[in-house]
Amino acid sequence: MTRFQCARAALLMVAMACLSQVLPASSGAPVIAATGGTDTAALRDGQHDFDFNIGTWKTHIRYLHKPPTGPNVWVVLQGTVTVRKVWGGRAELEEIEADGATGHFEGLTIFLYDPQSHQWSQTFTDSNDGHPEQPMIGGFKDGRGELISQLAYQGRTVLMRGVWSDIKANSHRFEESFSDDGGRTWQPQFLASLTRESQG
Repeated sequence: MTRFQCARAALLMVAMACLSQVLPASSGAPVIAATGGTDTAALRDGQHDFDFNIGTWKTHIRYLHKPPTGPNVWVVLQGTVTVRKVWGGRAELEEIEADGATGHFEGLTIFLYDPQSHQWSQTFTDSNDGHPEQPMIGGFKDGRGELISQLAYQGRTVLMRGVWSDIKANSHRFEESFSDDGGRTWQPQFLASLTRESQG
């Protein structure tokens, strides 16, 4: 195993350990359900909802940079996203590498499916600090995925939402937004357009 493979495996183990402490499905408490409600009896099996994401993609990224002073700036990155199945399809591992005016960017996203709640969690880790973010949790309805979390952002508690949309065989979009008014309005902060390069 190479040094890179060891580092990647170690990062995955750390992220999985963090997820085991923060995922709410095993607690029996209601969770945020982007598709509405917490009654699992009527929920469909969504284990294959993220199958479209498997493979290698070219990505065009725009994210909102908020400097301590001065106006907000949209930063543009171009890169590659590689996604593979793990745990027989109940999880996916996504690796992101991109470059732009701000330099090189690397990220790791772990997607986990909970067969009891019929929900997915999405947890991102930036290579700059290696700290997993609070997982967004939710599901798909009518070909659109919506996952939500609650976290501290610039000194306030806000909602964070990830939306997967325009899903086609060789392209899709991902948008991450935040809301500080309980979900009445949303401010996009991360936009990614992806075009397939190869199958998984």
